Amino acid sequence: MALCEKIQSGKFIITSEIAPPKGIDVEEILKDAELVKGRVDAINVTDLQSSVMRTGSLAICKLLLERGLEPVFQITCRDRNRLALQSDLLSAAVFGIQNVLALTGDHPALGDHPGAKPVFDLDSMQLLEAIRGLQSGKDMAGKELKGSPKFCVGAVVNPGADPIEPEIIKMEKKIEAGAQFFQTQAIYEMHLFEKFLKAASHLKTTIIAGIVLLKSAGMARYMNKNVAGVFVPEDLIQEMEQAKDKSVKSIEIAARLIKELKPICQGVHIMPIGWDKKVPLVLNAAGL
Repeated sequence: MALCEKIQSGKFIITSEIAPPKGIDVEEILKDAELVKGRVDAINVTDLQSSVMRTGSLAICKLLLERGLEPVFQITCRDRNRLALQSDLLSAAVFGIQNVLALTGDHPALGDHPGAKPVFDLDSMQLLEAIRGLQSGKDMAGKELKGSPKFCVGAVVNPGADPIEPEIIKMEKKIEAGAQFFQTQAIYEMHLFEKFLKAASHLKTTIIAGIVLLKSAGMARYMNKNVAGVFVPEDLIQEMEQAKDKSVKSIEIAARLIKELKPICQGVHIMPIGWDKKVPLVLNAAGL
């Protein structure tokens, strides 16, 4: 059963994430992906995450597909104009890739090539509209396609945004543009997430809550200071700070969060940030 079929059936969705390597040695990440085969519903492949130059998402998605894993092709507007965005989407469809996550993307100034010129010809909303157009058989110029793609289309949302109302309006517009599911920014504070869910309760969509594995108290404090909409409560920071084994504590916290999230949303998206081998341990601890 494909990801969109699982979403439509009401199944609790479990997705994880891998980042392509900086180079062409893909053996390790493919082995890491195999560790969750049959345990997650799909694996996101990041698109030059944090504006760091890497192997492309499209190539890794194709390799996952060949290994019987269902990829989610993350595509950002940062590096491509509308010609390249549409072309890569058609290429993904030719490869048999069914799932797409539309993102605006981080500015290149944040990455390892800060002198790179950003494109941002489209934003994520316009990209969703472009995807909808391709699926209807026409490109952004209104030209007919010779064969049109069919995608399961996702978007992102930040439940910790303050105020939350503009974020809900964006969700409404993204749903109108064809978004079928949403993956969220990292969730650590249930009260804030429940407040967001209440605000979004009128929307007929699937919300998949983001889980980022904490690696240290320092990482938690950095996110609180630098990542908009992410709030790691002080008690979790203290847990990480006092833990003898940070890895074990990180898994414990992630599993606890998943157990709290499961009754109130439609799925979880685990972002290991380099700790790919720990995803099966998180699933075990969470009873998934």
